[in-house]
Parts: sequence; C-alpha cells; structure tokens
Amino acid sequence: MSLHGNLLGPEPTRLPVDPAAAALAAGEDPADVAAANPASSLAWATLAENALAENHTVAAYAYARTGYHRGLDQLRRNGWKGFGPIPWSHEPNQGFLRALGALLRAAEAIGETDEVERIRGFLTDSDPAAAAALGVS
Repeated sequence: MSLHGNLLGPEPTRLPVDPAAAALAAGEDPADVAAANPASSLAWATLAENALAENHTVAAYAYARTGYHRGLDQLRRNGWKGFGPIPWSHEPNQGFLRALGALLRAAEAIGETDEVERIRGFLTDSDPAAAAALGVS
C-alpha cells in the first residue's frame, strides 16, 4: 500500500542526523564506527554494503538486518506508526533505507524469495526514489 499522493496520509518521517555520519564521512573504519554507535543504521548499512561488495553474503545479511532493526527503532521513536513515507531526499533517512536495500540484495543472494518481495514492497512504499537510487526497483 503506497500512501504517496494521499493528502490524508501520514506526514513523512524525517529522522535526526545520524551521530555516526561524520565519522563515516571522515573515512573511519565502519566496524569501529558501528561499535561506537551501535544504534546507527548508517554504520550497519555501510558494513552490509562493504560485505556485499566482497561477496560475504551472510555477513552482509546480518549487518543489514541489524541496521534495519535499529532504523525501525529510530523511526518509531520519531513518530512513524509502521507505514507512511520515509523520504530518501532527507539524508538522515538514508542509513535506514540503505540498510533495507542491502537486506534486499543479501536476501536475494541467499534465495529468500518471500523476504525479498516483502522488503521490495516496504522500500517502494517508503519512497520509490529510494529503490531507484539503490538500484533495487
């Protein structure tokens, strides 16, 4: 169910700046950043993307799932009720959406078809631009 275009739908959720973003942008090791900021979806998403790039699919799946769950916690703390837009254009949302995209790719790689379809729908419902930006549309 996509609520984009529904004027009566919930307001888009915009997360606060991820405290790990500056360290990652400065080139710090994502594993060290995740250890210092375990609630950071961005740090876990970065670890997952790096693991996927190195064909470490199971590790990528675990990192991405951690980032996904940490992001759900943050979304709920910021008023998200389990549905509604999570705009890709709002940079602090990108850690969660990147974790979701990495989870989709890792699930696809291990043949978890039901999970892939569920995540693809969630990502597209969150913001179709996210799926396109992540190359998983």
